[in-house]
Amino acid sequence: MDPSPLPPSRSRQVRRVLAAILAANWAVALAKLGLGMWSGSASVTADGLHSFIDGGSNVLGLVAMSVAARPADADHPYGHGKFEALASLAIGAMVGTGMLELGRMALDALLHDTHPRVSAGMVGVMVATLVVNVVTTRVEHHYGQKLNSPLLLADARHTLSDVFVTLAVLASLGLVWLGVPRADGAVALGVLGIVAWVAWGIIQQAVGILSDTARLDPSEAARVALGVPRVLACRGVRSRGMEDAVYVDLVIEVDPGLSTADAHEVAHAVEQALIAHRPQVVDVVVHVEPARAATLATG
Repeated sequence: MDPSPLPPSRSRQVRRVLAAILAANWAVALAKLGLGMWSGSASVTADGLHSFIDGGSNVLGLVAMSVAARPADADHPYGHGKFEALASLAIGAMVGTGMLELGRMALDALLHDTHPRVSAGMVGVMVATLVVNVVTTRVEHHYGQKLNSPLLLADARHTLSDVFVTLAVLASLGLVWLGVPRADGAVALGVLGIVAWVAWGIIQQAVGILSDTARLDPSEAARVALGVPRVLACRGVRSRGMEDAVYVDLVIEVDPGLSTADAHEVAHAVEQALIAHRPQVVDVVVHVEPARAATLATG
């Protein structure tokens, strides 16, 4: 069975979602940057820059999806699906960069007592951008699950980090207004831990794909194979790939008296059984061997 590329319809849907999220992220970023520069607020301006990082990750995702949608070729016989995971890894790195900037902001506020000039208009704009970020995150997470896209799910977590940053800024604005000027830095330090957790989750998911983490339980796959008539034993089960594009190889043992044509028929049946059991399996390599004496004795 030839390796299958990402379904074109799914790829188009993911790209459409990313394009919509890109427009929302950059609208939010422009609002925050304009407000930050107008008010002289370093934290709001930095939050705007963080939103621009969200937009940058969307651009990266659109490029990655265009590459990932390409069919398998001579240079990439297993397809281009891992480019989606590479994009997810880059998003994790972007979150890490934002975390470093947030730490610098927090220390600057704590050590130098720098804080924004709070106004009702500033709070109103920040609340409005918060609502947009929350809606954006929920929509992207919904489509990430619906389309089974690790890129959309990773980007949704990244956008969620912007929600936490905005909440931190709003909390600090409230405390500054109440007469606690160093609250801006203290709240930002608390957000650092949350952002670090988001970055780790994104990187862990991408590394799992790129390092060929097993996608199927070997005992489960062996049980399916053993359910196929004339399969006497199954071993050496391995799996890898994306969550929605899994590649499996395994060894089955059959009666030594089977003809080559019959053995091939059994291997094909095992392949079809695994694909029917787990639709995300796109390729199965079955190595057929004559049953060993121990297998025949127990059979």
